[in-house]
Amino acid sequence: MGEFFGALFSNKVLLIAVLSWFIAQSVKVLVGIIREKRFNFKWFVGTGGMPSSHAAGVAALAMAVGLSKGFDSVIFAVSLLFAVIVMFDAQGVRQDTGIQAEVLNEITDDIYFKRGIKEEKLRELVGHTPVEVLAGMILGILISLVFY
Repeated sequence: MGEFFGALFSNKVLLIAVLSWFIAQSVKVLVGIIREKRFNFKWFVGTGGMPSSHAAGVAALAMAVGLSKGFDSVIFAVSLLFAVIVMFDAQGVRQDTGIQAEVLNEITDDIYFKRGIKEEKLRELVGHTPVEVLAGMILGILISLVFY
């Protein structure tokens, strides 16, 4: 068991990807504090916001794998394709889900205030804008280059 954790914590590629995610989430908290003049723990564990920690983590992973195993390796190709899919999902499908949740919440508000039914809000901030994904991707690549 000790060998497993030793290997895990000495895996530079994994540590860089996790560090990138952590830094991106921390930046979200700082942005939230500056914008709203308060702290909300949900900003650290939640999804959505600037920059995308999804994009930061997978971009850092792909870059670190490329630096480690070569940009012509099969594992880099796999990690790059994985990163592209995650970033597309983070800004595409999940952003659309957030827009749908916003519309459904408006409909629920209309029904609630006119008929008195129980209201339960859907989460609206589940995806990222393309700019948030791009910022996360750049952050992840830079963190890989600095810490590799």
